[in-house]
Amino acid sequence: MRGDLEMRADLEYGSIPRLVRTAAERHGPREAVVEGRTRVSYAELGKRVERAAAACIAAGVATGDRVAVWAPNTLDWIVSALGAVTAGAVLVPVNTRFKGAEAAYVLGRTRAKILFITGTFLGTSYVASLRRAAREGTGSGPLPGLPHLERVVVLSDDAPADFDSLRDFLAQGETVPAATVHTRADSLRPDDPSDIIFTSGTTGHPKGAVITHSQTLRAYDVWSELAGLQEADRYLIINPFFHTFGYKAGIIACLLRGATMIPQPVFGVETALANITAERISVLPGPPTLHQQILDHPARPGHDLSALRLVVTGAAVVPLALVERLRSELKISTVLTAYGLSESSGIVTMCRRSDPPETIASTSGRAIPGTEVRVVDPSGRRMAPGDPGEIHVRGYHVMSGYFEDPAGTARALTPDGWLRTGDVGVLDADGNLRITDRIKDMFIIGGFNAYPAEIEQLLARHPDIADVAVVGIPDPRLGEVGKAYAVRRTGSALTADDLIAWSRREMANYKVPREVTFVPELPRNASGKVLKRTLRKGR
Repeated sequence: MRGDLEMRADLEYGSIPRLVRTAAERHGPREAVVEGRTRVSYAELGKRVERAAAACIAAGVATGDRVAVWAPNTLDWIVSALGAVTAGAVLVPVNTRFKGAEAAYVLGRTRAKILFITGTFLGTSYVASLRRAAREGTGSGPLPGLPHLERVVVLSDDAPADFDSLRDFLAQGETVPAATVHTRADSLRPDDPSDIIFTSGTTGHPKGAVITHSQTLRAYDVWSELAGLQEADRYLIINPFFHTFGYKAGIIACLLRGATMIPQPVFGVETALANITAERISVLPGPPTLHQQILDHPARPGHDLSALRLVVTGAAVVPLALVERLRSELKISTVLTAYGLSESSGIVTMCRRSDPPETIASTSGRAIPGTEVRVVDPSGRRMAPGDPGEIHVRGYHVMSGYFEDPAGTARALTPDGWLRTGDVGVLDADGNLRITDRIKDMFIIGGFNAYPAEIEQLLARHPDIADVAVVGIPDPRLGEVGKAYAVRRTGSALTADDLIAWSRREMANYKVPREVTFVPELPRNASGKVLKRTLRKGR
């Protein structure tokens, strides 16, 4: 880790706005953000953020007010979000895959005062979608169903009636002096909330984890140090900004190191390959499926990917073959895996650069500095190394709680500060954590606990399997059995009987899927998580 205590980012900067201002001064002429033909230096980014902050202050944003951003990965997202936080607001990133009613829930739940929204994305008008969801109510603002939402700013030069265009909104801040912006930013304390990150909502209504400035700064300084992120790096940010992997391991990490951000709004392998080549991308975090698609794409040999040097990924299933191929075929010197969740500021464990490929592929690494990890049974008793149980986490980066939800907070946090993750895992003798499943995904077959993620990891070793998910389905004799949804590799003629027969040779009988359905791709949310609820409905 970096030097002494005084070098900790939370102590050095104190808040995200002071990080932005320092980065603008320290890295002034360096490229901060590249978006198509637009190239913005750190100095220019600092000016744009302060202009957005001035507009927020002019619009009446007070310290602690919530400001939301519902938009894909773009320069406008970066400027709007950092501008809101610089004005003292608590940022509420909204999932770009949400429909209008889902977004309205988050906006209403947090009583967001301002919303920055994209126009049309992936063929959907977000403005129209939100209007439909919030047209009925008693509010006097642009959306009656969201009475606390005073301004909606469309991230374009034009906007519908009752909404502001970004250009007009920014112009309204021109009367706010820079000194006022600096005073507002400097009034923020390290323990003030910086953002409310909502869970993915795969098991019900999403919940908002409240994270502070100091938690974010310290955690992603640690992440950057363990990953080896450098000033000269050029970082393709495909992970969505509404998620900690995109916002904090992306934007915040780059600000901490002075690296260049290249946001990509949607994952398309052809676009990613083009960006990696044209922009000499050196850092490419993302889920394993992203890297697998790049490796397998027929056009890959025609692209120069030689600048790539750092990959950070995370999932219950990271095939060893993927790690080895990234190192051997793409000559990527650093491939790491990590584990985190919104409630822990997005990070809990991480592999180290000196770890062997087997550790990187089969575990999510060890607890980051300043963090405790334990595995317990339902009574809270610690499990021995090698025995599965619920993962509990305690450390400086664990949320203060869910936003205005004391009951949910009490369920998630123990009285002595441990976060109940709801994930099942195993610690080895060296403290490396292996995620075996979500507690709710586990099923019991004939009295045996079956962990889908463990079975998925075994199935992923089959040479003809590109992607796989396992769920429990009812069985009249055994209670439940496993069903696999699998994606074949291109050109494979693998059958369900073939895969089941192979499974009987490779795993204990109770783990063997009784049914296999082949699908073109697995349903995933924008964070890359498999939507097992969708698979269960389709059985």
